Amino acid sequence: MSVTPSEIQPRTSIGAALREKRNVMGAVILRDVRSRYFNHGLGFLIVSIWPLVHMLTLLAIYKFIGRQAPYGDSLNVFFATGLIPTLSFMYVSRFMSLSLLLNRPMLAFPVVTVVDIMAARAFLEITAAVLTLCFLFSILLFLGDNPFPADPHQAAYAYLASLLLAVGVGSIAGVIVMFMPFFATVYALTMIFVYVLSGILFVPSSLPEPIAYALSWNPVLHLVEWMRTAYYLGYSDKYLDKTYVLGFGMTSLCLGLLMERVFRLRMLES
Repeated sequence: MSVTPSEIQPRTSIGAALREKRNVMGAVILRDVRSRYFNHGLGFLIVSIWPLVHMLTLLAIYKFIGRQAPYGDSLNVFFATGLIPTLSFMYVSRFMSLSLLLNRPMLAFPVVTVVDIMAARAFLEITAAVLTLCFLFSILLFLGDNPFPADPHQAAYAYLASLLLAVGVGSIAGVIVMFMPFFATVYALTMIFVYVLSGILFVPSSLPEPIAYALSWNPVLHLVEWMRTAYYLGYSDKYLDKTYVLGFGMTSLCLGLLMERVFRLRMLES
């Protein structure tokens, strides 16, 4: 079976474009790692260790003040089920919001696009989040806790949903920060309210109906509820709406990419 030159040319062009995109992404990732983490690749571990220290500090505080786990036998595991999706969202989305601003000089190269920078930062932050999860699992096992969920598939889906939401919301924030740098501070302060209202410290089904319903508009609360239903059999899913949180994440991502497309020239000119 013979192949005509006209059939070979498109395949070659597509292959060359993919290789070029891979090289650009690699360059952006390398530049990001070296500029942010002490000019050394091992400095990237700080991205994973910082949220891990955050989680361990909070777990130690809850232990010290004598908090009791509403579900399960382990206080550490119960609060970890809330901290993992919440802090994953907070850290990934926050650093996504700074991605374009911190890498603005790379836009001077015609081959580098805004989407390349956003995708590279998303890859880095997701990698760091997964490493944080692995470190926390190892520490909980070392402490004698059982960090494995009753339903591993749903726990994985909940974690992936938290990353989707983080990348989507972070993309929107990243475009806004390019035009209003002070918004990065506003967004960081907003994360305090997200943390307090996400359900880490309480079980929504135990709250009065009007309060729980108001809190259920927060998509991060659904991530926590999703994770806990995967860990504890019999945990109430009254305020869990998987469609809502997935729709919120997908809509945010699409809106972020749309904003990037609409304001691309203005970002390049600035």
